[in-house]
Amino acid sequence: MGRRLWALIDGRTPLAEVGAVADRAARLGFDGVQIPETVHDSLTVAALAITARPGLAVRTGVTVAFARSPMAVALAAWDLAALSNGRFELGLGSQVRANIEQRYGMDYGDPVARMDDYLAAVRACFTAFSTGDGIDHRGPYYRLTRLQPYFDPGPIDSSAPPIHLGAVGDRMVDLAVRRADGLITHPVTAEPGELARIAARVRAADDPPTLTVSAQYVAGMDAASLAAAREDKRRQAAFLFTTPAYRGALDRIGGAERAHRLRAAARAGDWDRLAALFDDELLAAVTVTARYEELAAALAARYGAVADELVLALPADPAHDTAFAPVVADLRG
Repeated sequence: MGRRLWALIDGRTPLAEVGAVADRAARLGFDGVQIPETVHDSLTVAALAITARPGLAVRTGVTVAFARSPMAVALAAWDLAALSNGRFELGLGSQVRANIEQRYGMDYGDPVARMDDYLAAVRACFTAFSTGDGIDHRGPYYRLTRLQPYFDPGPIDSSAPPIHLGAVGDRMVDLAVRRADGLITHPVTAEPGELARIAARVRAADDPPTLTVSAQYVAGMDAASLAAAREDKRRQAAFLFTTPAYRGALDRIGGAERAHRLRAAARAGDWDRLAALFDDELLAAVTVTARYEELAAALAARYGAVADELVLALPADPAHDTAFAPVVADLRG
């Protein structure tokens, strides 16, 4: 494919192990690491990865925007850009309403309109830091009008970090096309038809953003390890698709009639039934399954026509790295 490849750092990686994971990704031949946000602060993890492996690109994928002030995110991203000599990239996402309001205790509103204002606010901060001219951003959600010299970090040797936007629905995809430097797809949009729809919207732009696809795959050394990995992925996918905001993606891959049963099983905490409802047909729609020696070709066939960049999870077992390294080399070459 000849595209940049990002290794996805598991969101539950202990902070003390982040450096080792970044080093592992570099040894495998990845261009950078992408950091999700689940149980750790993604910007903290990014700092650890940058410090551990200078020269490796680092991106958050994605930092939960609405849980933070745009100024706070801009300051952190500015620091990380300086620390990495320009190799840091900021990925932002809205998260779903229930998480923002009930887990973070923050306002939500219209997520697309809020994100549009958020992106403008962060960029206004970057401009202010670069020029020293102060800030005057007055948007529908965010008002930033005060930046005394004492609190202004000043310019850095590298350019402002590019901003990528995680997007699922059409309105957020269109916002990414209009306002972001890149678009990062969500695992629930890994089905070829869904990706083709997103890619068409991206390619239609006069100045299209980079399209980074979160590739979903199941791989193994033999039939037994492949079967075990498939069941793990089935449970993950079933859980993701219980989120109401992702219902449209499930409908479009033929899972409409199962959506309410998935939600009911999740509400009841019946995780075994939840996985069983996500049958092989649905799993195949959103996941590539192959042995390692066939994986590069399978990923290229699924994603090569749409992706500018790919994000791949590292093998759960580092003992598989010897088999996985040729996959990375083949995709990069």
